[in-house]
Amino acid sequence: MKPLSGLRIVSVEQFGAGPYGTMLLADLGAEVIKIENTATGGDPARKTGPYFLGDNDSEYFQVFNLNKKSVALDLRTAEGRAALRELAMTADALMNNLRGDLPAKMGLDYTSLGKHKPSIVCVHLSAYGRDGSRASWPGYDYLMQAESGLMHLTGEPEGPPSRIGAPSMVDQATGLTAALGLLAAVIQARSTGKGCDVDTCLLDVAVHQLGYVATWYLNDGLRLSRQHRSAHYSLAPVQTYPTADGWVFIMCMTDKFWLELADAVGRSDLKSEKRFSTSSLRHTNRDELTEILDREFRKQPTRYWLDRLNGILPIAPVLDIAQALDNPFLVETQMISKVPHPAKPGLRALANPIKINGKRLEQSVCPPLGADNAAYVGQPSQQRRVAE
Repeated sequence: MKPLSGLRIVSVEQFGAGPYGTMLLADLGAEVIKIENTATGGDPARKTGPYFLGDNDSEYFQVFNLNKKSVALDLRTAEGRAALRELAMTADALMNNLRGDLPAKMGLDYTSLGKHKPSIVCVHLSAYGRDGSRASWPGYDYLMQAESGLMHLTGEPEGPPSRIGAPSMVDQATGLTAALGLLAAVIQARSTGKGCDVDTCLLDVAVHQLGYVATWYLNDGLRLSRQHRSAHYSLAPVQTYPTADGWVFIMCMTDKFWLELADAVGRSDLKSEKRFSTSSLRHTNRDELTEILDREFRKQPTRYWLDRLNGILPIAPVLDIAQALDNPFLVETQMISKVPHPAKPGLRALANPIKINGKRLEQSVCPPLGADNAAYVGQPSQQRRVAE
């Protein structure tokens, strides 16, 4: 039995942020009933290419929707909204990633649903929140990277601001945040019998990712910008270094690691250099230290440095996408899974990063649009749970 078996979540969702969070919960055993809009052909992600899986399905869609059920409703009609409310009454939580002004209008908040089911948890994931001047604004991941300052901190100093390389980091972080909020509120509801609204939004989560960079500005006025070679803001040597045939990333986060590195590159003399004797001085003199270490690392290929330094200090190769996903270590850890699809029996996907008792969680594809309507719509007596 998976940890979240017995938890039912109805989710009005599309694209990435909400679906990512509910997918992780579905992987862990929650029964996630994905509500898709009949009038538009379902989640737009089904039509997002370039790689399609038959009619009205795609690899992009499956990335965010494994292990879910699909119920298709036209929420513009009274019948569709009534079916959604009836289904919500059977659930522990109702989640949505709609525009901030829509949940109240559609009756998807605790004010509307709590009077019928006091224990229900209503989770709202939007671009800018439900209670500010931007509640009605649509928004997406890259906009949040731009406005939060994350884009200003990404890339080389002489280059333009850049988005984070991974496609949807803010979406996925917000989905995780919503999932955490949902679980916390459900635990409370199960012990008290009273649910609540849970809110998070893309911009709040993006700003929260600034971490200590934000704290330093808010308290000390420090305005950081992009760093050469992805260097750490306060520690050195922590950055990329060129090898004879590629790049490695070194993280000497402690004095011990620095001393090990000096020996490993054949420059034990650096350990007695006053300008590099403390973490603070190494950071202050980082440009000089980088020039010295560049010369040493360029003498040997990446494989040499990995063999020489792995297990001694933190080091990793800088890989392209093919190298990263063909990494034998991912095969060893079973991080790449096979999730058969009717249109592509050999479909491969990323496994859930959580293990239970040392085992990866089972995964299955999300079915065609509305495939689960018969099981969940129009038969409330079969779906109704024993009254709490």
